[in-house]
Amino acid sequence: MPINGFYQHRSSYDRRLRVRIFSFNVLWLRSSSYFSWWPSWRPTSMSLLKTAESKILSCIRNDLWARFVKLPNQDRIWTLTLSNKTVNKPSEQPPKTPLVMVHGFGGGVGLWIRNLDSLSRSRPVHAFDLLGFGRSSRPHFPSDAAKAEEQFVDSIEQWRESVGLEKMILLGHSLGGYLATSYAIQYPSRVSHLILVDPWGFPERPKAENQESQGPEAVKTFRPPRWVKVIASIVSFFNPLAVIRAAGPWGPGLVNRFRPDFKRKFEDLFDDDTMTQYIYHCNAQTPSGEVGFRAMSESLGWAKRPMLQRVHLLPPSMPVTMLYGAVSWVSSSSGDKAAEIRGKAHTRVMLIDEASHHVYADQPEEFNKVVENICKSVD
Repeated sequence: MPINGFYQHRSSYDRRLRVRIFSFNVLWLRSSSYFSWWPSWRPTSMSLLKTAESKILSCIRNDLWARFVKLPNQDRIWTLTLSNKTVNKPSEQPPKTPLVMVHGFGGGVGLWIRNLDSLSRSRPVHAFDLLGFGRSSRPHFPSDAAKAEEQFVDSIEQWRESVGLEKMILLGHSLGGYLATSYAIQYPSRVSHLILVDPWGFPERPKAENQESQGPEAVKTFRPPRWVKVIASIVSFFNPLAVIRAAGPWGPGLVNRFRPDFKRKFEDLFDDDTMTQYIYHCNAQTPSGEVGFRAMSESLGWAKRPMLQRVHLLPPSMPVTMLYGAVSWVSSSSGDKAAEIRGKAHTRVMLIDEASHHVYADQPEEFNKVVENICKSVD
């Protein structure tokens, strides 16, 4: 006779097994509701994240000020400010427009380690952990795409006000590029130049169309296999990085296995797992920013509110540079389309050879050179 979904057996072994399975189910249900047992299950903490980040930031040679910037609603944004005080500047020379760097999904300020010193030689550089990511506060995000985006953008503006910046050169990578564009649309007077590095969320999701009716010259729309659609529909019920947390003590190894490229990109700086440990601790914490990202995206990573539909709202006079890795999974065709929409006025699309999605880490010298030249054109 079935009891609570299990079948009763006479052997003591089966009874013990049934008790263990039942106990695991109860534990799983409790964890889903309260997450009270997860800290002991996941080998992570904000303290371990701080330790990993400190090791990364110890490579910085310029003057560094690292602190939490408190917002009016009491949320805190973890912020780095770098400057080069060894450079002698004439007293009558106006201050340089600061560069503000916004990381992508699942990242944090530590990923800019190959760029911060170089880019802060001639001007102040600010980098911060987006709300809900890294060491910043992890508040609740709404499930509505527009409201989630608004929460991110509002936090950037509140951060700017708290830091006291009048204008900035705003650089965003991936998700950071999407949010930087949204910010520039809403607060154009604060952005001197918008730099988008392999930005996420620009193209519209291709619509399923009958290719045969369009003739042999029609451009074919990407159609994922059925198994991909099935997996995507299942994964859509979870936060994007849930697997890292669910893996518990195997989480760090999972990051090492599936993202060995992060270790390779920084191997001349660290000969151990410093960078993958940093990535793990950034994303094994309580999900917050990724909940906001999930609200803004749909299956297979498409944006619910594609930025190409709004890029025309950027002031025509605002300079925009879009940097893409030549071998990135993000297509530079979105940049070409954005330039077309803006009438090619003050819009440049550039490819960096032998760089993938993480352009700043794949080809840091070339990336730093391009960004520095952009900054020089501002002042």
